[in-house]
Amino acid sequence: MVVYHLSTECYPVAKVGGLADVVGALPKYQNKIKGVEAKVVMPWYNKSFVYDHEFDIVFDGFIHQGENMLQVQIMKEKTNVLGFELYMVKIPGLLDRENPYGYQDESFQFLAFQQGILHWMCAMKIHPDVLHCHDYHTGLVPFMIEHCPEFQFLQGVKTIGTIHNGEYQGMMRWSMANYIPSFDAYKWGLMDWNGLINPLASMIKCSTAFTTVSEGYLEELFISFHGLESLVRQEFGKAYGIINGIDTEVWNPETDPMLDFNFNIKNAVAQKKKSKEKLCKEYGLKPELPLFAFIGRFATEKGADLLPDVVWKSIKQSYGALNIMILGSGNTYIENKLKEYEYTYTNFALDLGYKEHLSHKIYASADFLLMPSRVEPCGLNQMYSMRYGTVPVVRYTGGLRDTVEDISTGGAGLNFTYPGVDDIVHAMNRAMGIYNQKGVMKELIHANMNFDFSWEKSAEKYIALYNN
Repeated sequence: MVVYHLSTECYPVAKVGGLADVVGALPKYQNKIKGVEAKVVMPWYNKSFVYDHEFDIVFDGFIHQGENMLQVQIMKEKTNVLGFELYMVKIPGLLDRENPYGYQDESFQFLAFQQGILHWMCAMKIHPDVLHCHDYHTGLVPFMIEHCPEFQFLQGVKTIGTIHNGEYQGMMRWSMANYIPSFDAYKWGLMDWNGLINPLASMIKCSTAFTTVSEGYLEELFISFHGLESLVRQEFGKAYGIINGIDTEVWNPETDPMLDFNFNIKNAVAQKKKSKEKLCKEYGLKPELPLFAFIGRFATEKGADLLPDVVWKSIKQSYGALNIMILGSGNTYIENKLKEYEYTYTNFALDLGYKEHLSHKIYASADFLLMPSRVEPCGLNQMYSMRYGTVPVVRYTGGLRDTVEDISTGGAGLNFTYPGVDDIVHAMNRAMGIYNQKGVMKELIHANMNFDFSWEKSAEKYIALYNN
């Protein structure tokens, strides 16, 4: 079985969020299953990975986007260093930039990306068993292979669409149809939702099956999906919730090269204490106090807009009896507000930006991880924290409720229901009470490290779906 994963992100090539982690791990674990050959196709980026590795140009051709003729090059990484074949689509002027997102012509970028992939496959007579489309950026592929005569060679190929984050749907005005390869005009409704081209809606309509990255998130989409609730209910017969895993080869506290002090379940308490002491020293925090951490994008869906008030209120209520460390970026207002507190409170540390090495050290050092998400399709941070013996403090939503059970019902984490400052601070107060019970903390560290969030089970579920 030959599977091509189509995605705008893949760790470690280019990462913005959890999509990159999934696409960087799932194919590798699928390739460990007998008879499966999984590959990844993504845009070319002007990043260090492409300069640090050798690539072959395996295809050089042209596509038309409206009146424009665009050169398309397919670059293949030579050594399969990631555990799978990696192909990158380079289109000068569109797919040769620094970052995956944030450009005014994104719609043109993603249309060209999808068209370039399909043009290459048809020209080279590549006929995979499955095209696995990740998020709306590849959402029109299922429509194109069935209803664009140019891609007739690929008709009948199974398409699986995975919704990593339904907050983003890629909607475009219908004038953009001029930049889509010629299609069966009477099928236009398969791309339409409420008078706009909606790639995510089209993926749901046209794919052989579609998945969400947790069962809990699938349930939520039936009642809250930014206007697509009726569509997902209509297509529920081909909907599946499959929880993400984590790459336990990368995320392994015993071998992680990014850690100052490696550890396993036997010496976790002592080694985590050393890690915490060093991190606290570097950031001017007090190692004897509980350390709460937040790692992630400063997006409202992550509850990041609540962080400034959480910092202020938790420190005030506890009379400074805790440490808080935040690593992230993405919203200037939140960044500036947190910067103010950095100078106000000695037990608050802030580091802005995306820093993979530092995130590993924080997971290994923190006592508690905060995830006050309004929306969390799956969430990987809580799995990373548990793998590293850090207790997750999470809102009971989406994939968080699938993976983190509260200690009151026999779990090893802390849940709160409402994404508000008071609920978050209340959960932090509960955590502080636990922190002072060293025996309980030790049990929670061990319990969290014992959870199995590896990709093996989820990879098998995807293969079963492909074979369905």
